[in-house]
Amino acid sequence: MGNGSFAVVDEAKLWSMADTLRNNMDAAEYKHVVLGLIFLKYISDAFEARYKYLARAVDDPQDDYFLRSDLPNRSDAVGRLLEDPAEYKAMRIFWVPKEARWAHLRSHAPQPTIGTLLDEAMTAIERDNPSLKGVLPKDYARTGLDKQALSRLIRLVSDIGFGNSADQAKDILGRVYEYFLAQFASAEGKKGGQFYTPSHVVRILVEMLAPYKGRVYDPCCGSGGMFVSSEKFIEAHAGELGDISIYGQESNYTTWRLAKMNLAIRGIDAQIAHGDTFHNDRHADLKADWLMANPPFNDSDWRGELLKEDKRWAYGVPPASNANFAWVQHFIDHLRHTSLAGFVLANGSMSSNQSGEGEIRKAIIEADLVDCMVALPGQLFYSTQIPVCLWFLARNKKNERFRDRRGETLFIDARKTGTLLDRVHRELSDDDVIQIAGTYHAWRGDKGGSAYANVPGFCKAAKLDDIRRHRHVLTPGRYVGAEEAEDDGEQFDAKMNRLSIILRQQTADATKLDAAIAANLEALGYGE
Repeated sequence: MGNGSFAVVDEAKLWSMADTLRNNMDAAEYKHVVLGLIFLKYISDAFEARYKYLARAVDDPQDDYFLRSDLPNRSDAVGRLLEDPAEYKAMRIFWVPKEARWAHLRSHAPQPTIGTLLDEAMTAIERDNPSLKGVLPKDYARTGLDKQALSRLIRLVSDIGFGNSADQAKDILGRVYEYFLAQFASAEGKKGGQFYTPSHVVRILVEMLAPYKGRVYDPCCGSGGMFVSSEKFIEAHAGELGDISIYGQESNYTTWRLAKMNLAIRGIDAQIAHGDTFHNDRHADLKADWLMANPPFNDSDWRGELLKEDKRWAYGVPPASNANFAWVQHFIDHLRHTSLAGFVLANGSMSSNQSGEGEIRKAIIEADLVDCMVALPGQLFYSTQIPVCLWFLARNKKNERFRDRRGETLFIDARKTGTLLDRVHRELSDDDVIQIAGTYHAWRGDKGGSAYANVPGFCKAAKLDDIRRHRHVLTPGRYVGAEEAEDDGEQFDAKMNRLSIILRQQTADATKLDAAIAANLEALGYGE
């Protein structure tokens, strides 16, 4: 790392080095120290890249900026150009005042006042960029934070992206930020799941929904991973990043700050509100084109008893003891006529009949809103080891985008997918994601897609009558059937003769073993 070049960045090595600097600090607390510095480095790098671009423009005497009549001389023009906040904000680049620029902070890193300087830098950035007000961490000067470790951390962050072009450096910082989010979620365990949805789970939702254009909404957005993946999806498919508008809400103030930074570090313009979605819906009038979410599993603290008469409960009043179907109905309430929604829920949502949940699920099914159900394996989340499922809802199964799917639902049993990374964490591979998303695209009739076929043990297109026969239970395993056994080409009679011989031999061996054990016991004085 000493050469200052990161053509290929080893995020794991960076994490390991950063983690050694936190001493006895809790991961949840250290998270804001590190991510705040990465964010500050990012916006400073973006600012410096624009600054250098404008400085090069100074060398062009024909540049339109210098031909303006209101500028008395060239020197005045140069000064105004390089320090004009409008020249940066017009390019969606945050204005960074002199006292907050990374070069200034890095030069003062060895000083004992570095914590105070960082706090002042964060305050200055929020002052000059209203969209960041209340977002950035400002407690670097606190007594409990080792200033020597902080100085070393600044040097570590200084090297991220160094030696690459400005665009490459920004992309690298974005990837490092995302990687560190995941690592902090893992380090915090169950609490970490409150702000982070694993990227491979997010990718399934994004790949299946394919949100190219329109309004994307996540009412429990955590650190904003759904939105980041949506923009990545559009960019990967040669779309325009401005084709989608992003709306979100997050009730946890600390997590809301992470989301704002996570989106800002990538230049994503989003309307992310802070507040309780159930009791203070900040986007109450929004009708989204795409909805993606990972709400808290089986939340019993959502104060549902205060919302018995809420207009969102069109399919039944959800129980105060579990918010699962409150979330589902909130999602439905925010969908336009042709909208699609994809979200994560605990497996119990597919079959529970407690406290009226079965009747709510039945009403949603009978309204023909359930487009696809996906059963996933366990151990995918940092917050829980239980297996979860994905729900996909369609407001209208007959529209110009896909084939007419009225009265039909696709079931995918993906419980056998994924690979264990360690004893408690499983990850879905790219092939797993492609297989699951590709099956859904084929079934719903995406233009240019492959033909769909039921695969025993994996996927089945079921009619509404099939679901009724299963009493409106949506567990994919009930519908996909057993996986077909591979035909080894051996004739049945021949196989039975061979297996019978093996069985007789094993029975004879077992008899001999029993006799030997009995003899040994008798020799030890434990015989009959």
